[in-house]
Amino acid sequence: MTVRSRASYRKCAAAKGHAVREKESLSEGTKRCPDCQEVLGLASFPQNKRSRDGYGSYCKPCHNARGRESTQRLHGSTREYHLRRRYGITSADYDRLVAEQGGLCALCRERAPEHVDHDHLTGAVRGVLCSCCNQGLGNFRDDAATVRVAADYLERTTWQRHQECTGVYRLTSPRPAVRRSSSSSALRHLISSRRAGPCPPG
Repeated sequence: MTVRSRASYRKCAAAKGHAVREKESLSEGTKRCPDCQEVLGLASFPQNKRSRDGYGSYCKPCHNARGRESTQRLHGSTREYHLRRRYGITSADYDRLVAEQGGLCALCRERAPEHVDHDHLTGAVRGVLCSCCNQGLGNFRDDAATVRVAADYLERTTWQRHQECTGVYRLTSPRPAVRRSSSSSALRHLISSRRAGPCPPG
């Protein structure tokens, strides 16, 4: 801006009753935040490619505070904003889903639901899961066939716990029980062979 243009700008601003802020001379690599009035290094400001110096006008704490204030003013809360932006649902929709699940994870029915589960292909919300179940589905890449193979694998290789009544569980082995007759005969054969000692040389 030329000297003549600056003088004209000040004149117009004074006529409107506006104060013109004079440009402040600061050391190189620093800026003053308009909110907190602190002179800070450029590393304390968020990057902004659209600005002249490549940095935002406000320091990072003030920038974040302004963002939270805007979110609160426009959307009611940060939670409401993220639910609408990421999943297309409101806080009321989220609370309704959790209530329909009885306040528990839609899969394990044991832990508190915390994460919205959605179809990554269509974006449709499927339910609200606990952290473990949500991560598990993500690791299986939402592939139902792989989940069925994994379930079959666990049933064939892992002891299963079955609830008999409240607080009472029964463990079942994944392997078929060994016949006592065959095991007893094998044990007797082993004992008799040890008692007999080594075979005499032929």
